[in-house]
Amino acid sequence: MALYTDIYEPAEDSYLLQKVVRGSVFGRVLDIGTGSGIQAMTAVESSRVREVVAVDINPEAVERLQARKIRKLTVFQSDLFEHVEGQFNCIIFNPPYLPQDPGVEDAALYGGKKGWEITERFFRDASRYLHADGKIFFLFSTLTNKEKIEELLQHFLFSFEESAREKIAFEELFVYEIKKTSLLRQLEAKGLESIGYYTEGKRGIIYKARLSNILNIKSFIASRASYIDAVIKVKKEKSEAENTIQKESLWLERVNRLGIGPRLVMKTDVFVVTEFVNGENLPVWLERHPAKECRAVLQNVLQQCFILDQQKITKEEMHHPYKHIIVSISGKPVLLDFERCHDAEKPQNVTQFVEYICRLKPLLEKNGLVIDVEKLRVAAKEYKDFYTSDFLAKIIKLL
Repeated sequence: MALYTDIYEPAEDSYLLQKVVRGSVFGRVLDIGTGSGIQAMTAVESSRVREVVAVDINPEAVERLQARKIRKLTVFQSDLFEHVEGQFNCIIFNPPYLPQDPGVEDAALYGGKKGWEITERFFRDASRYLHADGKIFFLFSTLTNKEKIEELLQHFLFSFEESAREKIAFEELFVYEIKKTSLLRQLEAKGLESIGYYTEGKRGIIYKARLSNILNIKSFIASRASYIDAVIKVKKEKSEAENTIQKESLWLERVNRLGIGPRLVMKTDVFVVTEFVNGENLPVWLERHPAKECRAVLQNVLQQCFILDQQKITKEEMHHPYKHIIVSISGKPVLLDFERCHDAEKPQNVTQFVEYICRLKPLLEKNGLVIDVEKLRVAAKEYKDFYTSDFLAKIIKLL
């Protein structure tokens, strides 16, 4: 529970941010964590500003600013965006940014255990309240960890540039002007929201998001859900792989028709969006489940591999699919990442996955699933000569 001590009175950080605010804000302005109200009052004075909304978690700060009864200014209590509505042309935030001192609580000073946790909460939600061409004016200190702040901005798909800086006693202050990246604007225009970094691989970066307007998407017409959780895949800037996103989209369309892979939601040349699979990576899942369940999942994956083989598609990476198979919370294995797929006269999905199972022998035996590696490899070799369901059945029987 936050402890409210004194209202944060203007100091060097406030004055540095004020200089930027005075010459930059416009339209409808939101001042988060208004404190003394210095930024809100500065914004009110601008002829380019039509309305200012100021919020603070501290009820005393809210009451004091409300008492000034200024026409263009609306003030109310809110924990960041908790009670905020609508969108703004500009958002101002001078957060509490000091790392927490043990045993001392002050919501006006401390930004969390490491100093940036409140900032992370802010940027997780900020885009929803910012117009497509809006700006955020954000102050932080070297005491907060500059590299971490910039990482957070990148993870939430914001671009930034330094507007001001000032060195004082034991720290350096920075004011960043922050905007939505082109990618973020494109994604939000498609109805995606609450977008944030999820994970990444060699060729792509994955973001997680929520999609609300699923009634406009053909594959979800029969769904009664009001939204779905989705993942967005974009190409890594440093990746040398060509046409990664286009290949992923094309192959997803094809394998979805076979009942394989996460459901494709939408695609462009820049990103591909699929339904989020809530679950665990296959090896993690196998460590935590008994032999009977492990056997069923491995057999299911082999069946999917067989379907791909019958279509003469090689997925690749099935011999080391550590991050390429998710087992959902319902126990269904879902194959991921199809940008390396290619047509092949002699596909290798079943044989690659058998080799992976063989390497899992120690893990599987801990859970009571005993396998004969030599017999599995012989069966896989026989399968490779004929690609028939009979030879697949022999492999499955050995599990």
